[in-house]
Amino acid sequence: MAKTLAVTQFIREVCEAAPYLKRLPSHHLWIDYDKEADTLYVSFERPQRATDSVLRDDNVLLRYRGKKLVGITVIGTKPLRIKVNGK
Repeated sequence: MAKTLAVTQFIREVCEAAPYLKRLPSHHLWIDYDKEADTLYVSFERPQRATDSVLRDDNVLLRYRGKKLVGITVIGTKPLRIKVNGK
C-alpha cells in the first residue's frame, strides 16, 4: 500500500513538472542530486564542457559554454522545496 502511494505521488509530481520541463532549452537533460551537499545538478548537454559560470543571489549557478546555457546547479534545494510547496 505505501509503495503504491509513493508511486502515485511520484507520477503526480512528474506530471506537474512536465509543462516546465518541455520549456527547457534542451529536449535531453541529465539530473543528478548530491544528498550530502543538498545540491541538484541539471545538465542540458553531456559533457557540459562549460567555459563560464554565473552564481546568482538565489544560490543558482548557471553554466555556459560561450553564450549557450549548458547546465544549472541549485545549491541548497531544501529551502527551495519549502518555498515551492508553500510549507
